[in-house]
Amino acid sequence: MQVEKLSISLSASLVQFVESYKVTKGCKSRSQVIEMALQLLRKQELEEAYREASAEINKDWDITITDGLTDEAW
Repeated sequence: MQVEKLSISLSASLVQFVESYKVTKGCKSRSQVIEMALQLLRKQELEEAYREASAEINKDWDITITDGLTDEAW
């Protein structure tokens, strides 16, 4: 995996949390902790996008496109 080095600034309490998490969860580095946090954030955003897309589904259309079809037709 290709990586890029970044420089970030965090409050002392967040640095302490990252370091504590690294030690208690057996992570290799602070970078791994930050990477895990960003992956969770990405997953959360993706789940929200799926929820929004799902809410746009028109149930009347779903009924219409299967009108007259039975299980036997499949």
